[in-house]
Amino acid sequence: MIGWCKFFGFRTSTIAVKIRSYSSVAYIPSLPLDRPNHRKLIEFGKLGPHSWGIGYHFWQVFPPFMKLGSKPDTFQSDGDNVRYVVSELATDVTVIVGDVKFYLHKFPLLSKSACLQKLVASGNEENNDEVQIFDIPGGPAAFEICAKFCYGMTVTLNAYNVVAARCAAEFLGMHETVEKGNLIYKIDVFLNSSIFHSWKDSIIVLQTTKSMLPLSEELKVVSLCIDAIATKACIDVSKVNWSYTYNRRKLPEENGNDPNSNGFRSRPVPKDWWVEDLCELEIDLYKRVIISIKTKGILFHEVIGEALKAYSYRRLPGFSKGVIHSEDVFKYRSTVDTIVWLLPAEKGSVSCSFLLKLLKAAIIVDSGEMVQEQLVRRIGQQLEEASVNDLLIRAGEGEDVMYDVGRVQKIVKEFLMQDQNAELELEENEVQEIRRPGILTDASKLMVAKLIDAYLAEIAKDPNLPVSKFVDLAEMVSCISRPAHDGIYRAVDMYLKEHPGISKSERKRICKLMDCKKLSVDACMHAVQNERLPLRVVVQVLFFEQVRATASSGSRTPDLPRGLKDLNIGSQGSSRSAATTPEEEWDAVATAEELKALKGEIAALRMGNSGIGGSERNEGDNRNSVDKAAISRVKGLLKSKRIFSKIWSSKGTQGENSGSDSSESLGSANPEEAKSTPSRNRRHSVS
Repeated sequence: MIGWCKFFGFRTSTIAVKIRSYSSVAYIPSLPLDRPNHRKLIEFGKLGPHSWGIGYHFWQVFPPFMKLGSKPDTFQSDGDNVRYVVSELATDVTVIVGDVKFYLHKFPLLSKSACLQKLVASGNEENNDEVQIFDIPGGPAAFEICAKFCYGMTVTLNAYNVVAARCAAEFLGMHETVEKGNLIYKIDVFLNSSIFHSWKDSIIVLQTTKSMLPLSEELKVVSLCIDAIATKACIDVSKVNWSYTYNRRKLPEENGNDPNSNGFRSRPVPKDWWVEDLCELEIDLYKRVIISIKTKGILFHEVIGEALKAYSYRRLPGFSKGVIHSEDVFKYRSTVDTIVWLLPAEKGSVSCSFLLKLLKAAIIVDSGEMVQEQLVRRIGQQLEEASVNDLLIRAGEGEDVMYDVGRVQKIVKEFLMQDQNAELELEENEVQEIRRPGILTDASKLMVAKLIDAYLAEIAKDPNLPVSKFVDLAEMVSCISRPAHDGIYRAVDMYLKEHPGISKSERKRICKLMDCKKLSVDACMHAVQNERLPLRVVVQVLFFEQVRATASSGSRTPDLPRGLKDLNIGSQGSSRSAATTPEEEWDAVATAEELKALKGEIAALRMGNSGIGGSERNEGDNRNSVDKAAISRVKGLLKSKRIFSKIWSSKGTQGENSGSDSSESLGSANPEEAKSTPSRNRRHSVS
């Protein structure tokens, strides 16, 4: 056994040997054996019926290798392009491989290589001592390995050179038919009994096959490597006893007081133990390995998704930040397209954040429309998981706006279409007791509505964002019922703050998006001091703020009085003309003095009519009296404005024609292109 150790190059003093019945097992006690990743195991055994060498498997730090031959290596160099064998016998053949000349002997070469036999035999009579070999796989280095084997010299094969040696041996025709125990046979045994049983060396060998194509593919080395890797990736984690790369660390509080923890997880093998090692593969080989793993149908789709995520972060520079850092970003297009193609079909196999990063990468590398549409569809199916930062997709070059709002609209549309598609399926199959997973829940709808509100507040900071894009996106989620409208109010306020020059009709259209009845107390307090809001909105906010403050606990919030509705609806009857109902004055922003006066008067009014929460019998009378009193006091307060006197003078007929709620009244009149009131010096913001 000590001789074996010397043969393999180990220091015999560091190896303790334990003899078993059929194999010799050597442990290296210099490292602790209490953990699998510190255990060094070497098995020795014969490879086949020809007693020509020793096969073995190394786990952990020792890579498999095979030594062939026993004679010393006498190959020497004369400059960079000449190699010769030191021997008492003169060389009798010159083999030219590329730009390197090998001065060798015919007998050892021809005894094992059918190709060299043919080349020497077919050489011209004048110069039959010189043979030129073109396009040998692996070049001069691989040929030298084959030549040394023919001489019986010591040759070391490992994961890095075994594919080149195998392809070169195939090229030279070193088969069993030429001589028993030839190089091809021995390399095949080494691959099957050692390399393909080693996790990391299978990956290394697979990487080296790319430079040997197409011969490595024809010899099935590529397919055998892929199958070996996929089989190991799908093995039960309890049987994983080899090293693998896993860089995740424990939190400091999880390590406790263990001085040997070193920050790494001391836990059972995770299901995704293999994903980081596969990141070393190029995208074409990686694709084939993942397809093989998926075909076996053993691993969960979440594990496949984790593998794709790890590969994206490793192979796409800047991917974690939603960009690609490279002078030539288009060379990453195949990587992005392949990752999208490999995504498991199951919803939730990857996070929505990862999908949005993929979409940003696809836009940067200019992937095809099908790739981008597939990502938009997948993102829409789990939009409730997204964050605002995820949705901030930069607009393309040449665009005036900062963000691609149109893309987000498509995503929201895909989200809302899930309900429509589910309804169509339910119509075809009416008898369905169990709710389908595709049907949106109220919770997911509410999460998306809040997400879009926050997104609108962020994109509102773009000074070039058109009103139409802002409003169109907000209206897409207006069908989703929300208990509070604080989010959309923040977005509206931010847009008004960053776009002071919009027209009055545009200001009215934006304010129509929020329902004043659903503003929180804090939002109301801010709104009544907000000089950016139209006067009609401030009046509504003031009323509901005071009603909420004075209503008894548990009582229903009264509807907006018809007189106050009239302030917002404007002229709807055919008898009114633009000359008698100038809506522009209501759409103008209120001054600070008007805001203060309105708030004080309505507060005093509510204090004087505390009976609004009385008995049901008198509820209607109380409400009517409050309405009339409110109209009278506000009319008296603002009678100096021509608009108030004319609206109040016709409140009777106007009130009969009004029936919409407060949210409708914010923008029920047709938009009018009027110039905006100059912005105030004092601004308030809830952003």
